[in-house]
Amino acid sequence: MTTSPPAADASAEPRFRVLVFPGGTELGLEIGRALAGAKEVALFSAGADVSSHAELAFVRHRAIPSVTDPGWLAALAKVVEAWSITHVCPAHDDVLLALARNSDKSPARVVTSPLATCEICRSKSSTYAHLRDVVAVPQTYAAADDVPAFPVFVKPDRGQGSQHARRIDSRAALDVALTESPERLISEFLPGAEYTVDCFSDRERGLLYAGPRERIRTRAGIAMHTTFVDDAELQAWAARIAKRLTFHGAWFFQAKRNAAGALKLLEVAPRPAGASSLTRARGVNLPLLSLYEAERVPVSLLPNAGNLQLDRSLSNRYRHDFEYDTVYVDLDDTLLFRGAVHLPLVAFLYQCLNRGIRLILLTRHRAAIADTLAKHRLQSLFDEVIPLPRDARKSGLITVKGAIFIDDSFAERREVAEACGIPTFDLSMLELLLDDRAS
Repeated sequence: MTTSPPAADASAEPRFRVLVFPGGTELGLEIGRALAGAKEVALFSAGADVSSHAELAFVRHRAIPSVTDPGWLAALAKVVEAWSITHVCPAHDDVLLALARNSDKSPARVVTSPLATCEICRSKSSTYAHLRDVVAVPQTYAAADDVPAFPVFVKPDRGQGSQHARRIDSRAALDVALTESPERLISEFLPGAEYTVDCFSDRERGLLYAGPRERIRTRAGIAMHTTFVDDAELQAWAARIAKRLTFHGAWFFQAKRNAAGALKLLEVAPRPAGASSLTRARGVNLPLLSLYEAERVPVSLLPNAGNLQLDRSLSNRYRHDFEYDTVYVDLDDTLLFRGAVHLPLVAFLYQCLNRGIRLILLTRHRAAIADTLAKHRLQSLFDEVIPLPRDARKSGLITVKGAIFIDDSFAERREVAEACGIPTFDLSMLELLLDDRAS
């Protein structure tokens, strides 16, 4: 455990009814993953009425206006009231600042740092101005005429996810970039290694955790491959930043090395980083710790030692309109695949069990079926086990119309689909049926 909160009654209502807003950002999805296994948390999501992954990641999601639109605060208040939300976790920098500015108007507690810190961190130029005497910040230039040599780097003063940030190799390209957006920051180009330092601060005890990790591969500003590093200078920077700015709960900063190998600050944010899932896997659950910090619950941390790395890619979730109350499933080369239980399939079967869906094993297994199921600890999973002679058709034993059929054999699936008129699936299709939404 990352925390040591008071013991909770397993039968009691969750102490925290948390709204992740917006739920569809990379950070929103990570907050959902981080809190989904906490018995004291019930999860909810809200976000702008646009295409978003939130509906597939959270059981409960509602569309509300963006914080840049009129009426967003009233719409948020209605959601908070309807769902009896106790805490709102901001999952985007603009949302974080808007919530911090309106925290006195929200009936739910906003889980973030003080407004002054949020204001400073939303602007890179303001961040550099406040921290340049405690950590090294990049050289910046007020205008194109001030740039002594190229390349330089141009990025929005208020931005995230590397949006509209790029290397500039000539004066002509710089003029174009500044014409597109005059509120861009011109800074020295930093070609070296890049780091994120995940941090956690208690408002009374100060900085309790700082975990530097290198951003080895990134895409759209998101760390796709990252690993922990042992860097005393980054640890010292965390302590200095925490003394200068006031943080409540999770925060992070990013730094990059220049051509000479010296570290320069990139940004600071009073929220968890999107790839802080690696820190969570280490044993430091920053969103959960932040909830406890907001309620002044004493916490202790127990990070695991070891060389941890995170590498990730796109994942899939689906919408479908299949309705079924019974699952017929094959054993050989399906539930048992290459001599072992097929983990995604058994996860799906337990999902069905949790929902009261009948499970029927339909198999031509040659050995004693009971012994095979017992060997793999599957003997009590099924409502019914039906053995078939080798020449029998499985469709002849499928008597439920509101059913689906899972089998590795295309010939079997086609015969069942044609004879019974029910949907059929093989192992490659299982991810369609799995539902891992946070609740």
